[in-house]
Amino acid sequence: MELVVRKNDLLRELQLFQGIVERKNTIPILANVLLDAKDGQVTFLATDLEVGLRSHCDATVTKPGSLTLPAKKLFEIVKSLPDTDVRIAEEKSGVKVAADRFDSRMQTLPKDDFPALPEGGAGAKATLPGSALREMVAKTQFAITGEDTRYFLNGAQFVLKDGAMTLVATDGHRLALVSVKLDEGSAPPEEIKAILPRKTLNELGRLLTDGDTQVSYERGENHLFFEVGGRKLISRMIDGQFPAYERVIPKGNDKRIEFERDRLTSAVKRVQILSNERSRAVKFLVDRGKVEVTSSSPELGEAHETLPVDYNGPALQICFNAQYVLDFLGVVTTDVVALELKDEVSQALMTPVGADSYDYTYVIMPMRV
Repeated sequence: MELVVRKNDLLRELQLFQGIVERKNTIPILANVLLDAKDGQVTFLATDLEVGLRSHCDATVTKPGSLTLPAKKLFEIVKSLPDTDVRIAEEKSGVKVAADRFDSRMQTLPKDDFPALPEGGAGAKATLPGSALREMVAKTQFAITGEDTRYFLNGAQFVLKDGAMTLVATDGHRLALVSVKLDEGSAPPEEIKAILPRKTLNELGRLLTDGDTQVSYERGENHLFFEVGGRKLISRMIDGQFPAYERVIPKGNDKRIEFERDRLTSAVKRVQILSNERSRAVKFLVDRGKVEVTSSSPELGEAHETLPVDYNGPALQICFNAQYVLDFLGVVTTDVVALELKDEVSQALMTPVGADSYDYTYVIMPMRV
């Protein structure tokens, strides 16, 4: 194989593979990216057996063929090169990667060892708006659990139903649910449901950076396929039953307080500095016309900040993990957010006020301290 490719074109594609390839891997070939050169382009493929990515870019191919190279080292070399053409050529002593006055030889692994990935084509399909999907990923992925024991929570449930797409994630302490209406005819009438692994969402977020790209989505028997701008993300589904999240969303929260998002964010950030470092607990002391955000720790001290609000209901206090509150405030873009409460021990509801393109619900369990 021998080809010449523009440095920036090659770098753009290789960068997308860095999250796919695992640094520590018991199967050496999975640290490599497969290059296949023919017909004026080079195709790239990498996988960790759970998530895979296929992409391509234009190249001048003088000898068609395929080979594998270490994905991270190839990326580092290309990144360090000047803005010029890069030549990749297979030789007896290895693979030559050269540009300008730079010359290197990299070790390759047999291309036949590279695992085959499913192609798709027979599953239920839909066309999704990329910008909306990107927003949904950002607003839910932080709520995915890191506990491997509950493997079905190590991802977010994606549902296409009734002309809308919904993404929901929970770790048992909070739940993030976002829903967006779809154009008529963009999804089949029957429900399509799948649990997307955390890594799949991370990589999908990387791909969805260019405006309002259309995304071709397919749910196969065991795999999911997302095609974005000529790049295809292939993912295993998490096989399991996602919790009945509708039951967790409170219906009787009759106390509503609206906050300026920036002021609430700043207050929680300041007050949580002196919270218990393990629990990150902050209290909301709600009273007529004000909410006092407080924290205390025997080792560190205490802090409080008062926020004026339009509230005339009964006084109550409720305690939250500060980071859970900040996660929500960090992804909403409306100027005002609402906090809906029932009492000190029932789950609270946080929503953006004035968001017209999506419905976003964030359920947060109170802490008992």
